[in-house]
Amino acid sequence: MKLIPDNIYLGDAYELIKNVEDNSVDLVIIDPPYEIVAGGGGGAFGVENRSYHIGVSKTLNYGITNDILIELERVMKKTNIYIFCNKNQLRQYFNFYEGKNIDLLVWHKVNPIPTVNNKYLSDLEYIFFAREKNTPMFNTYETSSKLFQSETNKKDKKLYEHDTIKPEFIVHNLIVNSSQEGDLVLDCFSGSGTTCAVSKKLGRRFIGIEKDEKWHRISLDRLEGITQEDRRIEELGQISIFDL
Repeated sequence: MKLIPDNIYLGDAYELIKNVEDNSVDLVIIDPPYEIVAGGGGGAFGVENRSYHIGVSKTLNYGITNDILIELERVMKKTNIYIFCNKNQLRQYFNFYEGKNIDLLVWHKVNPIPTVNNKYLSDLEYIFFAREKNTPMFNTYETSSKLFQSETNKKDKKLYEHDTIKPEFIVHNLIVNSSQEGDLVLDCFSGSGTTCAVSKKLGRRFIGIEKDEKWHRISLDRLEGITQEDRRIEELGQISIFDL
């Protein structure tokens, strides 16, 4: 089954990506399962579990394997990829993409969990960026900073119920900096559909893959402009006075 653009597919990324055509994707943005590790002795607050990926294989608990990076290289026209990650995965990505143009972007969360026992705050997430040396960028001065600063995304968490949802403004900048209208953007760990929804708004084609049925359903709603708050209001409207 060939994966057709402008759809989000339900299934395992390691399997479904095999159905993406060779040399068809202009840009990859992925937020794969990983744990945000702040460093020694942090107790229960040292790790933020990616709860929406409960049930994935243990090999994914600390990131992704090179198997899917190889597949992503196959489907991209040229290497042009952003990967949200923690510091422990950076060595893997620097090694895999040795010889490419590499940048490291940072999301600084200004309202981290307030615990400092024997560690630094859990206030940073990294975005690893690799591209071929002749892959163009379309960035402007306003979108070119490598540092994103914001609070954790409480508003979108409420709208789309995803614990580790990324702010739309970050994904927006990544897409406009590294693609043009009509280009195909792939997110094979699409969660609540941020990359796909922003791609649609920006006139890009997209392919999403999500393993969890709940997030897949929520992401399809999101493409239609429906939030989970809308769904809750809808459900309340269906309750008759005799049900109360």
